[in-house]
Amino acid sequence: MSVLDELAAAAAERARALRERMDPDELYQRAVLFDKRDFTAALRRPGLSVVAEVKRASPSAGFIADVDPAEQGVLYESRGARALSVLTEPERFKGSLEDLDAARERVEIPVLRKDFTVDEVQVLETGTRADAVLLIAALFDKTHLPRYVSLAMELGLTPLVEVHDEREADLALACGAQVVGVNNRDLRDFTVDLATTERLAPMLEGVTLVAESGVKTVEDARRLRDAGADAVLVGEAAMRDSALISGIAGIE
Repeated sequence: MSVLDELAAAAAERARALRERMDPDELYQRAVLFDKRDFTAALRRPGLSVVAEVKRASPSAGFIADVDPAEQGVLYESRGARALSVLTEPERFKGSLEDLDAARERVEIPVLRKDFTVDEVQVLETGTRADAVLLIAALFDKTHLPRYVSLAMELGLTPLVEVHDEREADLALACGAQVVGVNNRDLRDFTVDLATTERLAPMLEGVTLVAESGVKTVEDARRLRDAGADAVLVGEAAMRDSALISGIAGIE
């Protein structure tokens, strides 16, 4: 199994446990009533938008930093981040739903729950505490992804559909995704190549394009902006030096 397969299998186990302790209908009602912030509008503002990520660890980097998610979110917002991403995967990324709640409570910008969503009940759960949900196209087929995108929108969530190749980009467009993230990191072997965004961007004109992974410098961000990205998602590098957010936020 690839690392992505392992993460998806663990997420499926957590989803089964969630179904056992929570009524999906109750979650649905709570999700509909939860007041959402406009993730898409935040990324469409003039200039290059930054989605700054709270991430303690990752399979590729190992341990990064043990931070208070609320304080880190406030720091990112003060540096000019227009949205926040919070890892909630507990094993390989050392995140939690409590991290998500703590960060969102302290910031005014929209917050993306970043996890490995494989069950509709996880979309419902996300709808009770976040503004956007990550949907990784590699985990779905052409039948299921449109259902998840539609459910997210029904709840008022922004679905950020993540792609890595041409087939996945076509799938994202076919299901009506309005915000598409191009992951420059191949989740099967964790290699990184910024040229992935450059290759796929022409296919994704007309959607809000988020370039994810591999941004270590302002120059990297500018390169992705020039390729057509409306926003960049910055995780590990921002965790190590939040000043990077200020630099990227200054790109016109």
